[in-house]
Amino acid sequence: MANENINENPNLLRRSYYNYELPPELIAQTPAEKRDMSRLLVLDKNTGAIEHRHFHDIVDYLKPGDALVLNDSKVIPARLFGKRYTKNPDGSEAAEPSGSNIEVLLLKRLDDKTWETIVHPGKKMQVGTRVFFDKKLTGTVTKILDDGNRVIEFDYTGEFFALLDEIGEMPLPPYITSRESEKGRYQTVYAKHEGSSAAPTAGLHFTKELLKQIEDMGVEVLYVTLHVGLGTFRPVKEDIITEHKMHSEYYTVSENTARRFNEVRKNGGRIFSVGTTSCRTLESATDEHGILHAGSANTEIFIYPGYKFKAIDCLITNFHLPESTLIMLVSALAGRERILEAYRVAVEQKYHFFSFGDAMLIL
Repeated sequence: MANENINENPNLLRRSYYNYELPPELIAQTPAEKRDMSRLLVLDKNTGAIEHRHFHDIVDYLKPGDALVLNDSKVIPARLFGKRYTKNPDGSEAAEPSGSNIEVLLLKRLDDKTWETIVHPGKKMQVGTRVFFDKKLTGTVTKILDDGNRVIEFDYTGEFFALLDEIGEMPLPPYITSRESEKGRYQTVYAKHEGSSAAPTAGLHFTKELLKQIEDMGVEVLYVTLHVGLGTFRPVKEDIITEHKMHSEYYTVSENTARRFNEVRKNGGRIFSVGTTSCRTLESATDEHGILHAGSANTEIFIYPGYKFKAIDCLITNFHLPESTLIMLVSALAGRERILEAYRVAVEQKYHFFSFGDAMLIL
């Protein structure tokens, strides 16, 4: 396992140290025709050896007694479009919404009716502004946060998530310019708990049949929940990465998952984390002795070279954006030089990158 010394190489704290060249045509705009037919680059973190396989070959690297940990958060159609209610000359609210068009992106559920959101254009959305989205859904700005995000209280008829399914759009990442992808393909086959603004994309490669095959091998298939926020796409802007403020995300680890995870560790099995969101959940909820604890909390964990992993042994992940917190995380696990060499090879071999792209297994 990589254990690079920041004291010996202070460049590991520089954002520019995690850059790489990516031809734009390698950014996947649509998913593979069949989920588990995407390509799989296998990297040995101890030797740097690389293999080229397909995702369904993942079974060749798992053994009975190992655990596969997946994030079962469900992406919600978190992009809403509405019209602003304007004010009459006497200060009262107009009867009909006639103001500018407003786009609202749901980030984090605060309670049954209230969400932290990103709004555009922001200057029109002051405290007290009401927005019409649908005859069954309106929202009022109740607070402006320090980072400019708005807290909106929604007023609706019926069930909120059912309404989102009806009128919302999937918040595809900004680098995906094609809007053709169906809701179902930006969702894992095991998604269960609604709340994510972005998909835990490493899990997009699994089919139900592949998961059953893995279970039948004697591998423990475990689930955690972390609701992925749009901070996933937020670039690191600070030159020194320790000055970057991580986004907060809410996670839950069940008693059942914690018990089975700890049994696998006790019996010498390996922990395969599916994606950086599962990894961040496990590392947040595991103590210094390697024991995973059940519970729910917010995490702002930032993993970069020098971090000592407590919970995971292996990571299944996609290829990440240059200078992102996620490429820093995989560099912490496998070493920056090995990761950037693997990415160079992936570019040379024309792997597809990012959310709808190919996968990587770090062993």
